[in-house]
Amino acid sequence: MDTQHIEQLTTALSAAAGSVGLHPRTLAGLLAQHKAQRASLAGLWAYYRNPLTPRAPSRSGRPYSLAQQRGLPLRLSNPAAVGGNVDDRLGGREIVIENDIAWRIGAMIDFLVGKPIRLVSAAGDARLARLIERVLETTFEHSGGLAMLQEAALLGHIYGSVDLLVQAAGDDDELSAQSDPLHAAELVRVTPIDPARAAPLLSPDDWRRLDAYAVIADRPGDAQQRRTVVEVFTPTLRQVLEVSGTGDAVSIRLLGQSPNRVAPGAVPVAHIQNVAQPFVYHGLGEVEPLIPLQDELNTRLSDRANRVTMQSFKMYLAKGVDGFERAPVGPGVLLSTDNENASITAFGGDAASPSEDRHIDELREALDKVSGVPPLATGVVRAKVGNLSSENALRLTLQGLIARTARKRITYGRGITHACSLILSALHHAGVLRTDPRDRAVRIEWPDPLADSQAELIRAAQSKRDLGVPASRLLSELGYATEDAGVE
Repeated sequence: MDTQHIEQLTTALSAAAGSVGLHPRTLAGLLAQHKAQRASLAGLWAYYRNPLTPRAPSRSGRPYSLAQQRGLPLRLSNPAAVGGNVDDRLGGREIVIENDIAWRIGAMIDFLVGKPIRLVSAAGDARLARLIERVLETTFEHSGGLAMLQEAALLGHIYGSVDLLVQAAGDDDELSAQSDPLHAAELVRVTPIDPARAAPLLSPDDWRRLDAYAVIADRPGDAQQRRTVVEVFTPTLRQVLEVSGTGDAVSIRLLGQSPNRVAPGAVPVAHIQNVAQPFVYHGLGEVEPLIPLQDELNTRLSDRANRVTMQSFKMYLAKGVDGFERAPVGPGVLLSTDNENASITAFGGDAASPSEDRHIDELREALDKVSGVPPLATGVVRAKVGNLSSENALRLTLQGLIARTARKRITYGRGITHACSLILSALHHAGVLRTDPRDRAVRIEWPDPLADSQAELIRAAQSKRDLGVPASRLLSELGYATEDAGVE
Protein backbone atom coordinates (compact mmCIF):
# COMPACT_ATOMS: atom_id res chain seq x y z
CA MET A 1 0.00 0.00 0.00
CA ASP A 2 1.44 3.36 -1.02
CA THR A 3 1.17 6.62 0.93
CA GLN A 4 -1.91 7.79 -0.95
CA HIS A 5 -3.63 4.49 -0.20
CA ILE A 6 -2.83 4.86 3.48
CA GLU A 7 -4.08 8.44 3.70
CA GLN A 8 -7.35 7.75 1.89
CA LEU A 9 -7.89 4.54 3.81
CA THR A 10 -7.33 6.40 7.05
CA THR A 11 -9.91 9.01 6.08
CA ALA A 12 -12.46 6.37 5.12
CA LEU A 13 -11.89 4.39 8.29
CA SER A 14 -12.28 7.46 10.45
CA ALA A 15 -15.53 8.41 8.70
CA ALA A 16 -16.97 4.89 8.81
CA ALA A 17 -15.80 3.95 12.27
CA GLY A 18 -16.35 6.97 14.38
CA SER A 19 -17.47 4.84 17.29
CA VAL A 20 -14.15 3.00 17.34
CA GLY A 21 -12.15 6.04 18.35
CA LEU A 22 -9.12 5.37 16.12
CA HIS A 23 -7.29 8.58 15.38
CA PRO A 24 -6.54 9.01 11.63
CA ARG A 25 -2.86 9.70 12.18
CA THR A 26 -2.56 6.73 14.52
CA LEU A 27 -4.06 4.39 11.96
CA ALA A 28 -1.96 5.90 9.16
CA GLY A 29 1.18 5.32 11.19
CA LEU A 30 0.06 1.78 11.96
CA LEU A 31 -0.40 0.89 8.29
CA ALA A 32 2.81 2.66 7.27
CA GLN A 33 4.75 0.72 9.91
CA HIS A 34 3.25 -2.51 8.63
CA LYS A 35 4.32 -1.69 5.08
CA ALA A 36 7.87 -0.94 6.23
CA GLN A 37 8.14 -4.26 8.06
CA ARG A 38 6.92 -6.44 5.22
CA ALA A 39 10.25 -6.37 3.34
CA SER A 40 12.25 -7.61 6.32
CA LEU A 41 9.62 -10.25 7.11
CA ALA A 42 9.71 -11.44 3.50
CA GLY A 43 13.48 -11.81 3.83
CA LEU A 44 13.07 -14.07 6.86
CA TRP A 45 10.62 -16.28 4.99
CA ALA A 46 12.95 -16.41 1.95
CA TYR A 47 15.86 -17.64 4.05
CA TYR A 48 13.70 -20.34 5.61
CA ARG A 49 11.96 -21.49 2.44
CA ASN A 50 14.91 -20.80 0.08
CA PRO A 51 12.61 -20.86 -2.97
CA LEU A 52 13.86 -21.63 -6.46
CA THR A 53 13.42 -18.84 -9.03
CA PRO A 54 13.66 -19.73 -12.76
CA ARG A 55 15.95 -17.56 -14.84
CA ALA A 56 17.89 -17.61 -18.10
CA PRO A 57 20.62 -20.29 -18.10
CA SER A 58 23.93 -18.90 -16.94
CA ARG A 59 27.48 -20.08 -17.58
CA SER A 60 26.98 -22.67 -14.83
CA GLY A 61 24.14 -24.23 -16.86
CA ARG A 62 21.59 -23.95 -14.05
CA PRO A 63 18.37 -22.25 -15.19
CA TYR A 64 17.43 -21.13 -11.67
CA SER A 65 18.65 -19.22 -8.64
CA LEU A 66 17.99 -19.72 -4.93
CA ALA A 67 16.95 -17.12 -2.39
CA GLN A 68 19.99 -17.66 -0.17
CA GLN A 69 22.31 -16.72 -3.03
CA ARG A 70 21.70 -13.09 -2.10
CA GLY A 71 24.02 -13.61 0.87
CA LEU A 72 27.01 -14.71 -1.23
CA PRO A 73 29.84 -12.27 -1.94
CA LEU A 74 29.97 -10.76 -5.41
CA ARG A 75 33.12 -12.70 -6.30
CA LEU A 76 30.99 -15.87 -6.16
CA SER A 77 27.61 -14.71 -7.36
CA ASN A 78 29.00 -12.82 -10.36
CA PRO A 79 32.75 -12.33 -10.69
CA ALA A 80 32.22 -10.74 -14.12
CA ALA A 81 30.13 -7.91 -12.68
CA VAL A 82 31.54 -4.47 -13.36
CA GLY A 83 30.93 -1.59 -10.99
CA GLY A 84 28.54 -3.65 -8.89
CA ASN A 85 26.09 -4.20 -11.75
CA VAL A 86 25.34 -7.92 -11.64
CA ASP A 87 24.45 -9.62 -14.92
CA ASP A 88 23.10 -13.14 -14.31
CA ARG A 89 23.75 -14.10 -17.91
CA LEU A 90 27.48 -13.89 -17.30
CA GLY A 91 27.21 -16.77 -14.88
CA GLY A 92 29.82 -17.18 -12.18
CA ARG A 93 31.71 -19.78 -10.23
CA GLU A 94 30.38 -22.97 -8.70
CA ILE A 95 27.55 -22.13 -6.27
CA VAL A 96 26.60 -24.47 -3.42
CA ILE A 97 23.59 -23.65 -1.24
CA GLU A 98 22.90 -25.88 1.76
CA ASN A 99 19.81 -24.78 3.67
CA ASP A 100 20.71 -25.54 7.28
CA ILE A 101 17.90 -23.32 8.57
CA ALA A 102 14.84 -25.22 7.37
CA TRP A 103 15.63 -28.62 8.86
CA ARG A 104 16.57 -27.08 12.21
CA ILE A 105 13.25 -25.23 12.42
CA GLY A 106 11.47 -28.42 11.39
CA ALA A 107 13.14 -30.26 14.28
CA MET A 108 12.14 -27.49 16.73
CA ILE A 109 8.50 -27.74 15.65
CA ASP A 110 8.57 -31.54 15.92
CA PHE A 111 9.76 -31.25 19.51
CA LEU A 112 7.26 -28.50 20.37
CA VAL A 113 4.03 -29.73 18.73
CA GLY A 114 4.97 -32.94 17.00
CA LYS A 115 2.29 -34.78 18.97
CA PRO A 116 -1.27 -33.75 20.02
CA ILE A 117 -1.58 -31.72 23.19
CA ARG A 118 -4.23 -32.23 25.85
CA LEU A 119 -6.35 -29.34 27.17
CA VAL A 120 -7.46 -29.84 30.79
CA SER A 121 -10.15 -27.57 32.18
CA ALA A 122 -9.71 -26.04 35.62
CA ALA A 123 -13.47 -25.69 36.22
CA GLY A 124 -14.59 -26.74 39.70
CA ASP A 125 -17.55 -28.78 38.43
CA ALA A 126 -16.28 -32.07 37.01
CA ARG A 127 -19.13 -32.40 34.48
CA LEU A 128 -18.62 -28.82 33.29
CA ALA A 129 -14.88 -29.43 33.03
CA ARG A 130 -15.39 -32.47 30.79
CA LEU A 131 -17.84 -30.52 28.61
CA ILE A 132 -15.40 -27.61 28.31
CA GLU A 133 -12.62 -29.98 27.27
CA ARG A 134 -14.82 -31.54 24.57
CA VAL A 135 -15.90 -28.09 23.34
CA LEU A 136 -12.32 -26.86 23.08
CA GLU A 137 -11.24 -30.06 21.37
CA THR A 138 -14.07 -29.67 18.85
CA THR A 139 -13.16 -26.05 18.07
CA PHE A 140 -9.48 -26.77 17.61
CA GLU A 141 -10.22 -29.85 15.50
CA HIS A 142 -12.48 -27.85 13.16
CA SER A 143 -9.81 -25.13 13.01
CA GLY A 144 -7.21 -27.55 11.72
CA GLY A 145 -6.22 -29.49 14.82
CA LEU A 146 -2.58 -30.37 15.21
CA ALA A 147 -1.79 -29.10 11.70
CA MET A 148 -3.08 -25.64 12.67
CA LEU A 149 -0.86 -25.59 15.77
CA GLN A 150 2.13 -26.65 13.68
CA GLU A 151 1.42 -23.87 11.18
CA ALA A 152 1.25 -21.36 14.03
CA ALA A 153 4.51 -22.70 15.45
CA LEU A 154 6.18 -22.43 12.02
CA LEU A 155 5.13 -18.79 11.66
CA GLY A 156 6.30 -18.05 15.19
CA HIS A 157 9.69 -19.66 14.63
CA ILE A 158 10.25 -17.74 11.39
CA TYR A 159 8.95 -14.30 12.34
CA GLY A 160 9.35 -14.37 16.13
CA SER A 161 5.64 -14.15 16.92
CA VAL A 162 2.23 -15.26 15.70
CA ASP A 163 -1.34 -14.31 16.62
CA LEU A 164 -4.36 -16.57 17.04
CA LEU A 165 -7.53 -14.80 15.86
CA VAL A 166 -10.78 -16.20 17.30
CA GLN A 167 -13.92 -15.67 15.19
CA ALA A 168 -17.33 -17.19 14.65
CA ALA A 169 -17.56 -18.94 11.27
CA GLY A 170 -21.25 -18.07 10.90
CA ASP A 171 -23.11 -14.92 11.87
CA ASP A 172 -23.99 -14.12 15.47
CA ASP A 173 -27.59 -15.31 15.12
CA GLU A 174 -26.44 -18.67 13.80
CA LEU A 175 -24.13 -19.16 16.77
CA SER A 176 -26.80 -18.12 19.28
CA ALA A 177 -29.38 -20.41 17.68
CA GLN A 178 -27.36 -23.51 18.58
CA SER A 179 -28.66 -25.50 21.51
CA ASP A 180 -25.83 -28.02 21.65
CA PRO A 181 -22.49 -26.54 22.82
CA LEU A 182 -20.58 -29.05 20.70
CA HIS A 183 -22.42 -27.97 17.54
CA ALA A 184 -21.83 -24.34 18.46
CA ALA A 185 -18.14 -25.07 19.00
CA GLU A 186 -17.90 -26.14 15.35
CA LEU A 187 -18.81 -22.57 14.32
CA VAL A 188 -15.92 -20.98 16.23
CA ARG A 189 -12.61 -20.80 14.39
CA VAL A 190 -9.03 -20.21 15.52
CA THR A 191 -6.89 -18.77 12.69
CA PRO A 192 -3.11 -18.16 12.86
CA ILE A 193 -2.18 -14.68 11.60
CA ASP A 194 1.43 -14.05 10.67
CA PRO A 195 3.08 -10.63 11.19
CA ALA A 196 3.29 -10.15 7.42
CA ARG A 197 -0.51 -9.61 7.40
CA ALA A 198 -1.03 -8.15 10.86
CA ALA A 199 -0.88 -4.59 12.14
CA PRO A 200 -1.36 -4.47 15.93
CA LEU A 201 -2.16 -1.20 17.68
CA LEU A 202 -0.71 -1.38 21.19
CA SER A 203 -2.00 0.50 24.18
CA PRO A 204 0.21 3.46 25.12
CA ASP A 205 -0.16 2.42 28.76
CA ASP A 206 0.63 -1.28 28.43
CA TRP A 207 2.57 -2.87 25.56
CA ARG A 208 0.87 -6.20 26.31
CA ARG A 209 -2.64 -4.89 25.63
CA LEU A 210 -4.14 -4.35 22.19
CA ASP A 211 -6.30 -1.32 21.45
CA ALA A 212 -7.01 -2.55 17.90
CA TYR A 213 -5.84 -5.15 15.45
CA ALA A 214 -5.85 -4.95 11.64
CA VAL A 215 -5.46 -7.84 9.20
CA ILE A 216 -4.31 -6.64 5.77
CA ALA A 217 -4.63 -8.79 2.67
CA ASP A 218 -3.83 -7.92 -0.96
CA ARG A 219 -6.22 -9.40 -3.49
CA PRO A 220 -5.04 -10.38 -6.99
CA GLY A 221 -5.71 -7.87 -9.77
CA ASP A 222 -4.01 -5.92 -12.53
CA ALA A 223 -1.94 -2.79 -11.98
CA GLN A 224 -4.96 -0.52 -12.52
CA GLN A 225 -7.30 -2.47 -10.27
CA ARG A 226 -5.28 -3.38 -7.20
CA ARG A 227 -7.42 -4.40 -4.26
CA THR A 228 -6.57 -4.45 -0.57
CA VAL A 229 -8.89 -5.71 2.15
CA VAL A 230 -8.41 -4.43 5.69
CA GLU A 231 -10.20 -6.14 8.56
CA VAL A 232 -10.12 -4.14 11.79
CA PHE A 233 -10.88 -5.63 15.22
CA THR A 234 -11.44 -3.46 18.29
CA PRO A 235 -12.85 -4.20 21.74
CA THR A 236 -16.28 -3.11 20.49
CA LEU A 237 -16.41 -3.58 16.71
CA ARG A 238 -15.25 -5.54 13.67
CA GLN A 239 -15.03 -3.77 10.31
CA VAL A 240 -14.08 -4.90 6.80
CA LEU A 241 -13.06 -2.39 4.12
CA GLU A 242 -11.90 -2.82 0.53
CA VAL A 243 -9.48 -0.47 -1.18
CA SER A 244 -9.24 -0.74 -4.97
CA GLY A 245 -7.54 1.18 -7.76
CA THR A 246 -4.39 3.32 -7.79
CA GLY A 247 -3.49 6.98 -7.94
CA ASP A 248 -6.48 9.31 -8.18
CA ALA A 249 -8.86 6.43 -8.93
CA VAL A 250 -8.84 4.95 -5.43
CA SER A 251 -12.20 3.74 -4.18
CA ILE A 252 -12.95 2.52 -0.68
CA ARG A 253 -15.97 0.46 0.31
CA LEU A 254 -17.16 -0.55 3.73
CA LEU A 255 -17.97 -4.23 3.18
CA GLY A 256 -19.47 -4.79 6.58
CA GLN A 257 -19.27 -4.28 10.28
CA SER A 258 -20.55 -6.06 13.35
CA PRO A 259 -20.21 -5.76 17.12
CA ASN A 260 -17.51 -7.71 18.91
CA ARG A 261 -19.37 -10.61 20.52
CA VAL A 262 -16.44 -12.94 20.90
CA ALA A 263 -14.92 -11.03 23.80
CA PRO A 264 -16.68 -7.66 24.36
CA GLY A 265 -14.22 -5.24 25.85
CA ALA A 266 -11.15 -6.99 24.46
CA VAL A 267 -9.62 -7.61 21.04
CA PRO A 268 -10.24 -11.31 20.14
CA VAL A 269 -6.57 -12.04 19.48
CA ALA A 270 -4.20 -14.29 21.43
CA HIS A 271 -0.59 -13.20 20.95
CA ILE A 272 2.27 -15.72 21.02
CA GLN A 273 5.95 -14.87 21.27
CA ASN A 274 8.27 -17.59 20.02
CA VAL A 275 10.90 -16.64 22.59
CA ALA A 276 9.91 -13.97 25.08
CA GLN A 277 11.39 -10.52 24.55
CA PRO A 278 10.74 -8.11 27.44
CA PHE A 279 8.78 -4.90 26.81
CA VAL A 280 8.40 -5.68 23.10
CA TYR A 281 5.29 -7.03 21.36
CA HIS A 282 7.19 -9.20 18.87
CA GLY A 283 9.27 -12.09 20.16
CA LEU A 284 12.57 -13.52 19.00
CA GLY A 285 12.57 -15.76 15.94
CA GLU A 286 14.92 -18.55 14.97
CA VAL A 287 15.82 -17.50 11.41
CA GLU A 288 17.39 -14.09 11.97
CA PRO A 289 20.33 -15.17 14.20
CA LEU A 290 21.17 -18.01 11.79
CA ILE A 291 21.37 -15.88 8.62
CA PRO A 292 25.01 -14.67 9.02
CA LEU A 293 26.22 -18.20 9.75
CA GLN A 294 24.18 -19.58 6.86
CA ASP A 295 25.73 -17.04 4.48
CA GLU A 296 29.23 -17.92 5.68
CA LEU A 297 28.57 -21.64 5.34
CA ASN A 298 27.25 -21.22 1.78
CA THR A 299 30.28 -19.08 0.92
CA ARG A 300 32.77 -21.66 2.19
CA LEU A 301 30.94 -24.54 0.54
CA SER A 302 31.00 -22.64 -2.76
CA ASP A 303 34.71 -21.88 -2.33
CA ARG A 304 35.39 -25.56 -1.71
CA ALA A 305 33.35 -26.53 -4.78
CA ASN A 306 35.45 -24.17 -6.91
CA ARG A 307 38.67 -25.54 -5.42
CA VAL A 308 37.59 -29.12 -6.10
CA THR A 309 36.64 -28.19 -9.64
CA MET A 310 40.08 -26.75 -10.28
CA GLN A 311 42.12 -29.40 -8.45
CA SER A 312 40.26 -32.64 -9.04
CA PHE A 313 41.30 -32.79 -12.71
CA LYS A 314 44.79 -33.06 -14.15
CA MET A 315 45.68 -30.15 -16.41
CA TYR A 316 48.61 -29.83 -18.80
CA LEU A 317 50.75 -26.98 -20.00
CA ALA A 318 52.26 -27.87 -23.40
CA LYS A 319 55.05 -25.88 -25.08
CA GLY A 320 56.22 -26.48 -28.64
CA VAL A 321 53.87 -29.41 -29.36
CA ASP A 322 51.79 -28.75 -32.45
CA GLY A 323 48.16 -29.92 -32.32
CA PHE A 324 48.32 -30.73 -28.62
CA GLU A 325 44.96 -29.02 -28.02
CA ARG A 326 43.35 -31.50 -30.45
CA ALA A 327 45.03 -34.64 -29.14
CA PRO A 328 43.43 -36.57 -26.29
CA VAL A 329 45.55 -37.22 -23.24
CA GLY A 330 45.36 -40.81 -22.03
CA PRO A 331 47.04 -44.21 -21.89
CA GLY A 332 48.63 -45.32 -25.15
CA VAL A 333 48.63 -41.85 -26.70
CA LEU A 334 51.97 -40.97 -28.30
CA LEU A 335 52.90 -37.36 -29.01
CA SER A 336 55.90 -36.43 -31.10
CA THR A 337 57.60 -33.20 -32.15
CA ASP A 338 60.81 -32.01 -33.74
CA ASN A 339 61.08 -29.13 -31.30
CA GLU A 340 63.93 -29.79 -28.89
CA ASN A 341 62.55 -27.22 -26.44
CA ALA A 342 59.10 -28.79 -26.29
CA SER A 343 57.72 -29.75 -22.90
CA ILE A 344 54.53 -30.94 -21.23
CA THR A 345 53.96 -30.01 -17.60
CA ALA A 346 51.14 -31.57 -15.56
CA PHE A 347 49.54 -29.70 -12.68
CA GLY A 348 46.35 -29.80 -10.64
CA GLY A 349 44.89 -32.81 -8.88
CA ASP A 350 42.94 -32.90 -5.66
CA ALA A 351 44.76 -31.92 -2.49
CA ALA A 352 43.74 -31.94 1.14
CA SER A 353 42.77 -28.66 2.78
CA PRO A 354 42.51 -29.29 6.55
CA SER A 355 41.95 -25.66 7.48
CA GLU A 356 39.02 -25.38 5.07
CA ASP A 357 37.39 -28.56 6.39
CA ARG A 358 37.93 -27.41 9.97
CA HIS A 359 36.38 -24.02 9.24
CA ILE A 360 33.26 -25.64 7.73
CA ASP A 361 32.95 -27.98 10.73
CA GLU A 362 33.21 -25.03 13.11
CA LEU A 363 30.49 -23.21 11.18
CA ARG A 364 28.18 -26.22 11.55
CA GLU A 365 28.96 -26.37 15.27
CA ALA A 366 28.15 -22.67 15.56
CA LEU A 367 24.80 -23.29 13.85
CA ASP A 368 24.19 -26.10 16.35
CA LYS A 369 24.91 -23.82 19.30
CA VAL A 370 22.91 -20.83 18.08
CA SER A 371 19.85 -22.91 17.17
CA GLY A 372 20.18 -25.50 19.91
CA VAL A 373 19.44 -28.23 17.34
CA PRO A 374 22.20 -30.81 16.77
CA PRO A 375 22.06 -33.17 13.78
CA LEU A 376 21.16 -35.97 16.21
CA ALA A 377 17.69 -34.41 16.50
CA THR A 378 16.98 -35.61 12.96
CA GLY A 379 18.57 -39.04 13.41
CA VAL A 380 22.09 -38.20 12.18
CA VAL A 381 24.57 -39.83 14.59
CA ARG A 382 28.08 -38.44 14.13
CA ALA A 383 29.65 -39.19 17.52
CA LYS A 384 29.66 -41.75 20.28
CA VAL A 385 27.16 -41.22 23.10
CA GLY A 386 29.12 -42.95 25.83
CA ASN A 387 28.26 -45.86 28.06
CA LEU A 388 24.94 -44.48 29.32
CA SER A 389 21.62 -46.13 28.59
CA SER A 390 20.17 -45.13 25.23
CA GLU A 391 17.41 -42.95 26.70
CA ASN A 392 19.67 -41.07 29.12
CA ALA A 393 22.36 -40.62 26.49
CA LEU A 394 19.82 -39.26 24.02
CA ARG A 395 18.41 -36.81 26.56
CA LEU A 396 21.87 -35.55 27.52
CA THR A 397 22.83 -35.06 23.88
CA LEU A 398 19.58 -33.18 23.17
CA GLN A 399 19.53 -31.29 26.49
CA GLY A 400 19.84 -27.90 24.78
CA LEU A 401 16.92 -28.55 22.43
CA ILE A 402 14.80 -30.01 25.24
CA ALA A 403 15.44 -26.97 27.47
CA ARG A 404 14.69 -24.61 24.58
CA THR A 405 11.44 -26.47 23.89
CA ALA A 406 10.41 -26.24 27.56
CA ARG A 407 10.95 -22.48 27.48
CA LYS A 408 8.86 -22.11 24.33
CA ARG A 409 6.04 -24.13 25.85
CA ILE A 410 5.56 -21.30 28.33
CA THR A 411 4.97 -18.66 25.65
CA TYR A 412 3.03 -20.89 23.25
CA GLY A 413 1.04 -22.33 26.14
CA ARG A 414 0.08 -18.85 27.33
CA GLY A 415 -1.21 -18.00 23.86
CA ILE A 416 -3.15 -21.26 23.47
CA THR A 417 -4.82 -20.89 26.87
CA HIS A 418 -5.75 -17.29 26.00
CA ALA A 419 -7.33 -18.55 22.77
CA CYS A 420 -9.26 -21.14 24.79
CA SER A 421 -10.56 -18.38 27.04
CA LEU A 422 -11.71 -16.40 23.98
CA ILE A 423 -13.51 -19.48 22.60
CA LEU A 424 -15.40 -20.01 25.85
CA SER A 425 -16.13 -16.28 26.03
CA ALA A 426 -17.71 -16.39 22.55
CA LEU A 427 -19.94 -19.31 23.53
CA HIS A 428 -20.85 -17.62 26.81
CA HIS A 429 -21.94 -14.35 25.20
CA ALA A 430 -23.87 -16.33 22.57
CA GLY A 431 -25.80 -17.96 25.42
CA VAL A 432 -24.76 -21.47 24.36
CA LEU A 433 -22.39 -22.41 27.20
CA ARG A 434 -22.53 -20.24 30.29
CA THR A 435 -19.23 -20.12 32.14
CA ASP A 436 -17.67 -18.03 34.84
CA PRO A 437 -14.33 -16.39 33.90
CA ARG A 438 -12.66 -18.58 36.52
CA ASP A 439 -14.02 -21.70 34.79
CA ARG A 440 -12.33 -20.69 31.53
CA ALA A 441 -8.85 -21.40 32.84
CA VAL A 442 -7.16 -24.25 30.99
CA ARG A 443 -4.03 -26.24 31.66
CA ILE A 444 -2.02 -27.80 28.82
CA GLU A 445 -0.47 -31.25 29.09
CA TRP A 446 2.42 -31.43 26.67
CA PRO A 447 3.62 -34.82 25.39
CA ASP A 448 7.20 -35.96 25.81
CA PRO A 449 9.02 -34.93 22.61
CA LEU A 450 11.20 -38.03 22.69
CA ALA A 451 9.59 -41.17 21.35
CA ASP A 452 8.98 -43.91 23.93
CA SER A 453 8.43 -47.55 23.19
CA GLN A 454 4.91 -48.93 23.54
CA ALA A 455 6.01 -51.10 26.46
CA GLU A 456 7.32 -48.05 28.34
CA LEU A 457 4.06 -46.17 27.66
CA ILE A 458 2.01 -49.08 28.99
CA ARG A 459 4.15 -49.35 32.15
CA ALA A 460 3.74 -45.61 32.73
CA ALA A 461 -0.04 -45.93 32.23
CA GLN A 462 -0.20 -48.77 34.75
CA SER A 463 1.67 -46.65 37.28
CA LYS A 464 -0.76 -43.77 36.72
CA ARG A 465 -3.70 -46.16 37.13
CA ASP A 466 -2.36 -47.20 40.53
CA LEU A 467 -2.34 -43.52 41.48
CA GLY A 468 -6.04 -43.22 40.60
CA VAL A 469 -5.92 -41.65 37.13
CA PRO A 470 -9.18 -42.52 35.25
CA ALA A 471 -8.90 -45.32 32.71
CA SER A 472 -10.55 -43.21 29.97
CA ARG A 473 -7.79 -40.62 30.25
CA LEU A 474 -5.06 -43.27 30.20
CA LEU A 475 -6.51 -44.88 27.09
CA SER A 476 -6.70 -41.47 25.44
CA GLU A 477 -3.01 -40.86 26.19
CA LEU A 478 -2.18 -44.22 24.63
CA GLY A 479 -4.04 -43.22 21.46
CA TYR A 480 -7.17 -45.32 21.89
CA ALA A 481 -10.51 -43.59 21.26
CA THR A 482 -13.02 -44.06 24.09
CA GLU A 483 -16.65 -43.10 24.54
CA ASP A 484 -17.26 -40.64 27.33
CA ALA A 485 -19.54 -42.96 29.22
CA GLY A 486 -18.02 -46.22 28.15
CA VAL A 487 -14.92 -46.45 30.36
CA GLU A 488 -14.52 -45.42 33.97
